[in-house]
Amino acid sequence: MARKKTLFCCTGCGYESHKWLGRCPGCGEWNSMAEFESAPPKKNTVQAVQTRVIPLNEIEPVGEERYYTGVSEFDRVLGGGVVSGSVVLLGGDPGIGKSTLLLQAAARLAGNRTVFYASGEESLHQVKMRAQRLNIKESFFTAAVTDLDDLLENAKSIKPAVLVVDSVQSIYRSELEGVPGSVSQVREVASELIRLAKDDNIAVFLVGHVTKEGTMAGPRLLEHMVDCVLYLEGDRYHSFRILRGVKNRFGSTNEIGVFMMENEGMIEVVNPSHLFINQRREQSAGAVVTASMEGTRPLLVEIQSLVAPTSYPTPKRTSAGIDLNRVALVLAVLEKHAGITFFGLDTFVNVVGGVRLYETAGDVALALSLTSSLKGKPLNRDTAAVGEVGLTGEIRPVSRIRQRLNEAKKLGFKRFILPEANRAELKESGSEFRGLQLIGVETIKEAIGVALL
Repeated sequence: MARKKTLFCCTGCGYESHKWLGRCPGCGEWNSMAEFESAPPKKNTVQAVQTRVIPLNEIEPVGEERYYTGVSEFDRVLGGGVVSGSVVLLGGDPGIGKSTLLLQAAARLAGNRTVFYASGEESLHQVKMRAQRLNIKESFFTAAVTDLDDLLENAKSIKPAVLVVDSVQSIYRSELEGVPGSVSQVREVASELIRLAKDDNIAVFLVGHVTKEGTMAGPRLLEHMVDCVLYLEGDRYHSFRILRGVKNRFGSTNEIGVFMMENEGMIEVVNPSHLFINQRREQSAGAVVTASMEGTRPLLVEIQSLVAPTSYPTPKRTSAGIDLNRVALVLAVLEKHAGITFFGLDTFVNVVGGVRLYETAGDVALALSLTSSLKGKPLNRDTAAVGEVGLTGEIRPVSRIRQRLNEAKKLGFKRFILPEANRAELKESGSEFRGLQLIGVETIKEAIGVALL
């Protein structure tokens, strides 16, 4: 009888070692090495096939077959629909709406193709209850299954065009050591489902759990294996949900989808800019609107700051929606080049609606928000600002300025503070932005002088 081999595997990244290590060499985590027994490799009985090596230009081009889910915000993030034979991994916090979104998408896809929804965490009665709550009328195949072999056998007999597995951590293979959700089990399950997708040309959706740090649970290898990785973000106690792509082999990773979680399920938000700024107060100090680009979509969001004296030796620096390091950079530029000091002051920054800003085009709005809160002077309610702040205090131009201006004009803004380089590019526009006052600035000190009342 073949002897089993004992390995130690990192629960965070999947790094394997023949001995226990206090710190994982792969990801640097402490006490993450778990012991498990791996069965000896099975003898390969498949006859080897000679691999063909051909020039790239001799390969026949093949068009991508995409399935439209009927949820336009979902299709936008996927790059225009679900590609046949692709594997999509959807992650998010518990209760954020992952199962709800995929159940709605599965119902709409079932209108003209075969769909198989496999739930490893809920019974069939629970799935039916959710379908009734979401007012789903379409019928598709469902199963409450946790054994991988049973899942594969059912999938091969049904031959679905779309397979939804909720979740990948709940499926296991009985021949392998380890409980469901362990590194070895997740890796094996994902590998078999990916092989099923490629061999039978099935679009597979996998629901993945996340850790307390917000990253996908299981080995990091899981994200490398799949074709598309999506995260559903938002506060579970608020209705806003943002679907963001972090990996997509068939489209851009810059697109986002905006939803609202209601009793009837995930409702698409057609005009998210209006949703994020429609509850603004009249001229509040510390509140500034900026135009951010999320892929091809311009999005107007409000940045709020609160600057207040502190009673502690070290002031607090807190940020939600903007990288804290970016906030520290803007604070340093304001002190060095605008003569505005934040010594002995707590600083709190928030992007309204739970949106996360990753681009630097919101630097000017952030700087104006901080200064406005410190001085207690609000900006005009019909003013928006955009621009990147350099370390020497200069305002650098941003991309896609016309899309940003069109969105601001559509929502009724009258003044727009932007980099002088961008304003110079728009001189040839003529009457394109008539009724919108464009104010070009070159330094952060100049932006503060023209913005504050």
